[in-house]
Amino acid sequence: MTALARPTNGRMIGGVCAALARRFGMSAGTMRVIFLVSCLLPGPQFLLYIALWILLPSEDKARTTAW
Repeated sequence: MTALARPTNGRMIGGVCAALARRFGMSAGTMRVIFLVSCLLPGPQFLLYIALWILLPSEDKARTTAW
């Protein structure tokens, strides 16, 4: 598994689905479909997306601030 960071290429809105897809070895399109289907269920999906957008570092910033 790779580090969880929003990619600079291949992102649609914030890159959250693309980051999760890379992390779990899936395609970004599949992760986006899973997210859209999950939006049909009750729950805080949009709030979680926004929180991850804020909390996950961008890929270029993650490289420069590596531990």
